[in-house]
Amino acid sequence: MTVKTNLSGASNFVLQEAIGGYADEAYTNARKLSGTGIVGDNPQIDTSTETFEGQMRWFKPLNPTINVASLTSATEGNKTTYSSDFLRYIKTVRTHGAEKVNMQQVVTQQDGLAKIGRDFAETRAQDEHNAILAVLKGVAISEALLGAGSASGQAGLGGQTFENDPASRRYGFYVDLAGAAPVVAASSTAQGAQRAEGFLNAFGMAYKDYEPEYAYLVTSPAVMASLRSANLVDQTKVVDGTIEFSTIFNGKFRLIQTRASQGLSATELDRINDGAGVNIHANSVKTSFIVLPGAIAMRGLVVPEEVEIDRNAAAYWGGGTTSIWYRWGYVLAPAGYDWAGNHEAFPSDAHYMDVVENVGGTTLTQKSLATVTDTTGSDLSVGVWNRKFASALSLGILPVFHA
Repeated sequence: MTVKTNLSGASNFVLQEAIGGYADEAYTNARKLSGTGIVGDNPQIDTSTETFEGQMRWFKPLNPTINVASLTSATEGNKTTYSSDFLRYIKTVRTHGAEKVNMQQVVTQQDGLAKIGRDFAETRAQDEHNAILAVLKGVAISEALLGAGSASGQAGLGGQTFENDPASRRYGFYVDLAGAAPVVAASSTAQGAQRAEGFLNAFGMAYKDYEPEYAYLVTSPAVMASLRSANLVDQTKVVDGTIEFSTIFNGKFRLIQTRASQGLSATELDRINDGAGVNIHANSVKTSFIVLPGAIAMRGLVVPEEVEIDRNAAAYWGGGTTSIWYRWGYVLAPAGYDWAGNHEAFPSDAHYMDVVENVGGTTLTQKSLATVTDTTGSDLSVGVWNRKFASALSLGILPVFHA
């Protein structure tokens, strides 16, 4: 006989007359982005600052003034000046806790908190993955509002092309494949590598003559299957740290396969396309990310009382309860972006994908993109990740919108 106990203090256990050991079901969550090469460190991140945020500073590239010397004019030459800039990063702290009724162990012969302790590493890794994916999508929203809206202060001119000025903020740092799939069906004009030239073109459009040696391509199982069916996956894999990556185009893209949803919702795309810029194609409803190594800096926080146990001896008529709480924190900082969201609270994953809506030029409200003003939402909003680098060629996260 096997029964699930109806005792409120032990309702999460299955009891049997012949007591046997519990086994753990394997986790089958989406493959994680944490621990891959897209996450790195930045020594400029100081986690000991007193507020919720910190700052990184750098000198901008020179724009030199070159004079032509003269032997006939005593006019002083024009001097070259230089300037600096800064961006802000935000801290976050996460917690995870559980409670057991002390006397349940008499009935169940199991320590109710042992499962929580054994699986804490999985819990934390999953949280970090969720946060990294939220940052990727938040950056995609911010850049889409530049190209399809008016986040730059002027009507956007769409995504990257082979010819656009990478210093112009009127072009969002993304590529729209105009409703085409990233891997097209074979035809008389599309054979071999040509079938996936969408990714190659996107990479070239984004980085132009500064194209990196390789990048990571975050793919869905569907895209991965289409790459395999086109026989584009390289036979030789690349070992990066302790992770072995499948690659395409002779190692140009290291594939990170995950079923985690990378795309924006229909409502979010609708709000983006409400703007005065160049719309993202109606059929480009899916997103893949091309990410450079270390494009997201991650640094852990020192959190007081990382593990804390609390006991209530009087609960359950003196039987008592025991609670355990885990706490951890980190900074996530995508290269080249300033945190423009709330500076007085720890952000959640949803906050990493927020926008700041400007109503009447006076009231700035942070909210989700789906809840901004319905007709001109993207013209009144900017993303919480504000591009601060002067040139888009220095950025590391490239969203690719496709069918």
